[in-house]
Amino acid sequence: MRRLIAAALVSAAMAGPALAQGQPPLRCAVDGTFAPHAFPNLQGGVQGFQIDLFREVARRMGREIVIDSAAFSGLIPALNAGRYDFLCAPTTVTRERAEALLFTEGYIWTELQFGIRRGTAPIRSEEDLRGKTISVNKGTPYEQWVNNNRERLNLTLLAFDSQADAAQAVIQGRAYANLSGNTVVRFSASRNPQYVADFVLPGSRLHWGTPFRRDSGAMRNQVEDILTCMKRDGFIARISERWFGDRPGPDQAENIEFPGYGPPDMPGYDPTPQNPRCG
Repeated sequence: MRRLIAAALVSAAMAGPALAQGQPPLRCAVDGTFAPHAFPNLQGGVQGFQIDLFREVARRMGREIVIDSAAFSGLIPALNAGRYDFLCAPTTVTRERAEALLFTEGYIWTELQFGIRRGTAPIRSEEDLRGKTISVNKGTPYEQWVNNNRERLNLTLLAFDSQADAAQAVIQGRAYANLSGNTVVRFSASRNPQYVADFVLPGSRLHWGTPFRRDSGAMRNQVEDILTCMKRDGFIARISERWFGDRPGPDQAENIEFPGYGPPDMPGYDPTPQNPRCG
């Protein structure tokens, strides 16, 4: 994992539950170049949807939290090595990952979307990608999709340590399209007129959840209970609107309480009914 590029120590004592006595700060990590989920602010730390979300999770747990920033490709190995309690980075729940990690239920839907340079003909189907170079962030399902379809569509992969660099490759003409999550592509398009949010891969909707080690079931369930309370009182919907520009509807994951613990129908799912103490 590359050198940590930023760290934020957040006090949870400003409001809500008293700090848990004698407990060390929670430790988690994000990709600090993945705007608007986590990206640098002018004060030298990181800001974004994930930062707001997990500061509030920690506050409701009565804990302090340290949020490190590093390349996404190194985050899961660091989690498994015990460096972090969980990851604050938005992490797509795939079956392969769920066989090795425990996840909370999704708090946002993610879909795979392409960004293209303004003036490029719109992508209407996967066939329009044939023979093209696709840029991605390393260690992500976006890289996996390109690799899985490389031979079928004669794709060339251009992988970067940050999503910002992957998007810039499209603007510079080094890649035909950039593949990433829908929220990130839309945000990049809102900030750069030369970058356009384009084709969404059909059937690619998945949970963005919080990963834990397999031995952290109790903490996974505790964090998921808090996320459920944050759905009930509208906190996740409010910060979603702040960072992504649209108020999520009742059919969006920001507002859906999924049964049990973890994404249903995935390895690691616990069907025990939730009964969080909210308020």
